[in-house]
Amino acid sequence: MKKYLSPLLLWLVFEAVAVILWLSLDNLFYLLNFTYIGTAIAVGLALYLKKWKYARNAVQIAVGLYMLVYLGVLCRENMQIEGFWYYLFLGTFQAAVIHYVVAKIFGPLLFGRGWCGYACWTAMVLDLLPYKIPQSPRKKWGWVRYLVFAASLLFVSALFLLGIPNKEEVMWYSFLIGNGLYYFVGILLAFLCKDNRAFCKYICPITVFLKPMSYFSLFRIKVEEEKCVSCGKCSRVCPMNVEVPSNARNKKHATECILCLKCVEECPKKALKL
Repeated sequence: MKKYLSPLLLWLVFEAVAVILWLSLDNLFYLLNFTYIGTAIAVGLALYLKKWKYARNAVQIAVGLYMLVYLGVLCRENMQIEGFWYYLFLGTFQAAVIHYVVAKIFGPLLFGRGWCGYACWTAMVLDLLPYKIPQSPRKKWGWVRYLVFAASLLFVSALFLLGIPNKEEVMWYSFLIGNGLYYFVGILLAFLCKDNRAFCKYICPITVFLKPMSYFSLFRIKVEEEKCVSCGKCSRVCPMNVEVPSNARNKKHATECILCLKCVEECPKKALKL
């Protein structure tokens, strides 16, 4: 039972957030929303520990489709970064602002870039492509993410500064168009770079929030150095090019770990653990 402690603790964290938001904002939606997400992630992690091969993909689909289809398309909420800026400018602590605060600003202090590995609706599709292990060296294109980040802020700023009417409608269409562009660019880059996660490494603006906080993440892949034989298999299978067999927080691409646990699966000496 000890091995299921991590899923249980993670579920309790999400449940605590669910209850706090429900009571403080007097809105039952937040209880149901975060309970569902926390339960999906915890169950997926438990299934992974039971050696179910597609556990993480199942979590990605369960959470990703919920946020993309239900919250985004049906409820017409822009859960992309533009939605975060939009509600922030309105001065309301709801929708995308709460999502970003929990999952992408303060959440990484606990689970690093686990969002990218288990809940992102863009990566949900990209992880199904053929290049699960990067087939080419990492590019020096990381600066592009800052341009996309700045463009999203400028776009929403312009809506307010120019007094554009029907902003809610504009934000909904920007969510649909933005997601379409993300999928197109993400799939194109995956095939050009032979790397499913090229979009995450070079383009995704969310990493501007995720990377700094992930440095201090509580949940991390750790190596039992006395067991490690430096075979390099863990680093070779890492989709994010992390220098896996090191416990140093400043190791190469340390803040890129998405907790996919491929390195744990590959280690022949069972020297890695979450």
